[in-house]
Amino acid sequence: MPESRLPTETAALVLPDSVQVVEFISDLHLSPELPRTVAAFESYLGSTTADAVFILGDLFDVWVGDDALQQPFEAACAQALKTCAERCRLYVMRGNRDFLLGAPFFSAIGAVDVPDPQAVQAFGQMVLLSHGDALCLADTEYQQFRQMVRSGAWQESFLARPLAERLQLAAHMRQASREHQSGGFITYADADPTLALQWLNAAAATTLVHGHTHRPGSEQFPEGWQRHVLSDWDMDHAMHGRAEVLRWACTGFSRHPLGFS
Repeated sequence: MPESRLPTETAALVLPDSVQVVEFISDLHLSPELPRTVAAFESYLGSTTADAVFILGDLFDVWVGDDALQQPFEAACAQALKTCAERCRLYVMRGNRDFLLGAPFFSAIGAVDVPDPQAVQAFGQMVLLSHGDALCLADTEYQQFRQMVRSGAWQESFLARPLAERLQLAAHMRQASREHQSGGFITYADADPTLALQWLNAAAATTLVHGHTHRPGSEQFPEGWQRHVLSDWDMDHAMHGRAEVLRWACTGFSRHPLGFS
């Protein structure tokens, strides 16, 4: 099993009755090279009427450490998040691109640090949240990489490097990713259903919400559980733009594509 907590290790997050609308987003991959996507995100933060917003990982395309908040782009994103957190409850989970988000970041934006996975109770229902990368067992190369970079020793060594060096490494990573994606359609590994069901049973939940795979959609499984996979956001490369919010209320789950010119 990949390095990850079981849902039973953390108590469920119980949302108060005052929360009537919850929204989930993930995989925005914010970076200075994606200005339309960033603008769409800022517009969403400023206009959402949800009582609680959960960002389930990969908010940033890469995060090299919380001292990156000194940089103009990261500082502007943090300010937009802080303004949103002043209007509604804001919850942020780390993804595979921004796993180095730390306490200073959460303090700066006023958001709740959400572990992965996390059970959430609202509207008389228990739902399990995850970024989703730890569930993708078929991606064995990534799982080995994940285990390495999530270790305390690796992170301590990486964060000990000067900020300028880490930013340069991040730029190289983004360039390599763009070159890889330009080679054609990329198929992302999917979440392992057996492991997902184990997590759900441990959390006493029947609904899983996750991102990471860039395969948005909702699915009902014969074993009696369902999942909602969140959309990635891309307003810079997709022909018609791609940005979607998953909304949860007492009436159930619904998907809401966002249109930005």
